[in-house]
Amino acid sequence: MYPEYLVAPMREDLTKVGFEELKDAQSVEQAIKGEGTVFIMVNSVCGCAAANARPAAKLASQNDKHPDRLVTVFAGMEKDAVDAARNLMLPYPPSSPSMALFKDGKLVHIIERHQIEGRPAQMIADNLIGAFDQYC
Repeated sequence: MYPEYLVAPMREDLTKVGFEELKDAQSVEQAIKGEGTVFIMVNSVCGCAAANARPAAKLASQNDKHPDRLVTVFAGMEKDAVDAARNLMLPYPPSSPSMALFKDGKLVHIIERHQIEGRPAQMIADNLIGAFDQYC
């Protein structure tokens, strides 16, 4: 685990724009398995989360069509919550950062780390917006 003082600003980067932080497996499962659309970001301390993933998630969340819920878990911190999110993202391998869209409890879109690294935030946001427009 990382020191909380280190990750606090990274958590706040998403929560201040409306993302709900989920800190245990039960809250992850309840959020994702329900009705409607849920966008989850597996947050991370890595540079590509700061430069690409979080900015993309924030940009996409401002789209006219967006998920019913915006949630996040933090890799390297709340292990049970992250494991639960990753289990719901199977068959995709664990990836931090990563982002996924669920509709009525089913995974309909995912962006893995290898699709985040080296890509500008706007390109990632455009990908997410396309998914939001299709499924939300």
